[in-house]
Amino acid sequence: MPTENIKIIEPKVAHKEVSSNETCRIIDVREFPEITAESVEGTLHLPLSSFDQRLATNHLDKNHHFFVLCKTGNRAKKAAEKLKRSGFSNVTIIDGGLEAWKASGLNTHLGVSSVWSLERQVRFVAGGLVLSGIVLNLVWSPLWLILSGGISVGLMFSAMTNTCGMGMLLAKCPWNKDSSISMSSKG
Repeated sequence: MPTENIKIIEPKVAHKEVSSNETCRIIDVREFPEITAESVEGTLHLPLSSFDQRLATNHLDKNHHFFVLCKTGNRAKKAAEKLKRSGFSNVTIIDGGLEAWKASGLNTHLGVSSVWSLERQVRFVAGGLVLSGIVLNLVWSPLWLILSGGISVGLMFSAMTNTCGMGMLLAKCPWNKDSSISMSSKG
């Protein structure tokens, strides 16, 4: 289902709707390290990396209105499409994600996370792999430069498509998981 069939709404309008209507709910699709570092109070956490499994176990009312939130809006679009395909009738993307939420002057809860953000993990792993390719080229074989080149191509592809395969893989790592984050009291 194309994204153009899904409504997009400004953060302040979404906040007003959720605050005044018990059948409205925000679903945050960011990953565990992101949500523990900063979140919007009262949201349901369904990380995109395990969205389908968590959606199946939360038994949400398909007639309620769900606003989907991520960091900037890209993952929210993917999750909103999945909700629509699963039969949810009223799904809206919060335009600009958490960054726009904060820029609109709306409150967030700052937490403490010992886990780096996925973006930081990607930069670290990519840098480490490029450096490893260079060092292995110098001490072992010039063929190791293929590793550095492959990472470079992957980063450029990531920028062009606004997706991140390495980030999706890292999101599945055990340190980026927390099964205790779930729905708050508002169902």
